[in-house]
This record gives sequence, structure tokens and C-alpha cells, in this order.
Amino acid sequence: QVQLVESGGGLVQPGGSLRLSCAASGFALDYYAIGWFRQAPGKEREGVSCVSSADGSTYYADSVKGRFTISRDNVKNTIYLQMNSLKPEDTAVYYCATTPRGGYYCTSREYVYWGQGTLVTVSS
Repeated sequence: QVQLVESGGGLVQPGGSLRLSCAASGFALDYYAIGWFRQAPGKEREGVSCVSSADGSTYYADSVKGRFTISRDNVKNTIYLQMNSLKPEDTAVYYCATTPRGGYYCTSREYVYWGQGTLVTVSS
């Protein structure tokens, strides 16, 4: 069955770095749109970074531009989110997601397969 399993979350100090991983099984990530989303308590889920399936165009939320990088390894069938210069406002549950078509606007509505989420806490 299709499954996405996230890892790499945890507690980190402001200014620190963290890399999230999302291992996919049951399908190949090749040619799929990929994305990372996050949700804090009382807040709506927001798109952090996505790569569309058609042309590979990449989206980053303004709040993370220059600090976060999305990538994929098709051999390992894994999605990554490298997070640098972390801020307290980055604290949230982070979800990886993928979909076979679309994903241009990095909205949760566009994505059909989701990971379970991993908590990232940025605090001193």
C-alpha cells in the first residue's frame, strides 16, 4: 500500500538546522509532485515548499525562502526538507505529501498522499 513515513523532527535551538526525511513505499516518486506542509496548533495547514509534477517548478513560502530547501532522491525514493536558520515561528508539525499530477500552488487540496507528520520545536 502507498505509505509515506517521516523522520528527523525534534527539538532545536533558534539558528540551528534540521533535515526532515520522508520515505515513500508502494509507488515511485519519479514524476510525482512533492511537497512539505506544516501546521501549528490553532493554525491552518500551510504549504512550505513544493515541486510540481509537470515542469518541476519549485515553490517556497515567503517565510522560509533562503532558509529551507526541498529535494528528492529517486533512487532512495525519499523526499527531504533541509531547514537552516530555524526560528521559533517554524515550530509546527511538518507533513510530507505527494500527488501524481499538479501540485503547482502548494496547497493541501492538491495533494493526495500524506505522511503522518513529525514535530519540529524551535526553542531555547
